[in-house]
Amino acid sequence: MSITLESKIDAFRRLDEAKLTFAKRDWFPGTSGNLSIKLSDSPLTFAVTASGKDKTKLSPEDYLLVDGDAKPVEATTLKPSAETLIHAVVYKNIPNAGACFHVHTLGNNLVSELYFGQRAFSIQGQELIKGLGIWEENAQITVPIVENFADIPKLAQAIEKVITPEIPGVLIRNHGIYTWGGNDFEAKRHLEAFEFLFEYHLRWLQLSQAVQKQTVPATF
Repeated sequence: MSITLESKIDAFRRLDEAKLTFAKRDWFPGTSGNLSIKLSDSPLTFAVTASGKDKTKLSPEDYLLVDGDAKPVEATTLKPSAETLIHAVVYKNIPNAGACFHVHTLGNNLVSELYFGQRAFSIQGQELIKGLGIWEENAQITVPIVENFADIPKLAQAIEKVITPEIPGVLIRNHGIYTWGGNDFEAKRHLEAFEFLFEYHLRWLQLSQAVQKQTVPATF
C-alpha cells in the first residue's frame, strides 16, 4: 500500500492534536514520551515523533515515517524516537491498533513502582474501566508491568511477551505507559482512562491510610 501525501499530512495533523493535548497536561516532562499513528499494515508504516523535540511546541520537523524495523522510509535528517521499536511491536502484535501513545506521569510511574513486585496492577469496579472498552458489571482489569531495560530491543521483547488485545496498555517500571487503540481517538481515550484509574487508586491509598491513623486508639 502506497502512502499518499494527504494521508501523511493527516497523520501529522492528528499527532499534533494529541501532542498539544497531552503537553497541556504536563505528560511530556523533559521531552519524554512518544506518539505514533499507523498508515499502512502491509508493509507496516507509521508516523512517529522525532527524537529530542520539545513536545510543547509545533514545528515542520516533529514527525517522520518509519517501517516495521523502526527505520525511516524516506530520506530525512530526523531520527525517530529511541523507543520507536516498541511502537512497531505493538502494531505487529495488536493487529487492530491504529495509534500508540507513550507518556510519563507521576501517577503511572508511582503505580508501576508500587506494583512491580506483582508484575501487574489490578483495579476493579471503577466506571472509567468502560473507557477501555470493557463494559462488564464490576469489571476488573490487570495491566502488566515490565522492567525498565535500558536496552530498547530487550525492552521491546519484554513488552511483546505480556501485551494482549484485551488490555490496551502496558506499564514500564518508572518509565510511563504505552497505550493503543484502533485510532488516535481510541488511544487517547484509553490513555485518559488509565491515568484516571491510576490517580484514583493512589488517592484512595492516601485517604485509606489517613482514615486508619484516625481510627487507631491512642495508647498511653
